[in-house]
Amino acid sequence: MANPNSTASIGGHPIHPMLIPFPVTFLVSALGTDLAFWSSGHSGFATASTWLLGAGIVTALAAAVFGFTDFLGDARIRRLSDAWQHMIGNLLAVGLALVNWYLRYRSGAPMGGGDVGFWLSLATVLLLLLNGWKGGELVFRHGVGVAETGPDR
Repeated sequence: MANPNSTASIGGHPIHPMLIPFPVTFLVSALGTDLAFWSSGHSGFATASTWLLGAGIVTALAAAVFGFTDFLGDARIRRLSDAWQHMIGNLLAVGLALVNWYLRYRSGAPMGGGDVGFWLSLATVLLLLLNGWKGGELVFRHGVGVAETGPDR
């Protein structure tokens, strides 16, 4: 039986895993600039965090379009518990990032006022670690989007 297909692909290469490094990098970097702000007090780091959160949210939404396309495109993927956990965990992570960004934007204060921004950034990164694990399970354990190999490979 063939592996579950990645519906959104270019030349047989799934698009979703090509895009996820962008939001992961932006959101992890936001935690890094939060730590830099916390230790130095330089407001430029807080501003950078807000921009990184915004970029992380936008790129996560782009990656999600292709992730949802894969999820909806093959019923075998929807039957996998790991797929549901990966999707729900990523929705939670992006939701936390959105709340984090909004609190900072609305208040105009570094990290949304107080330390709440730092804790939201940390929770987002911890969720991303779990969600990355679940995404790895989809590929390495369940073969989602993995091309079948022929005798010549």
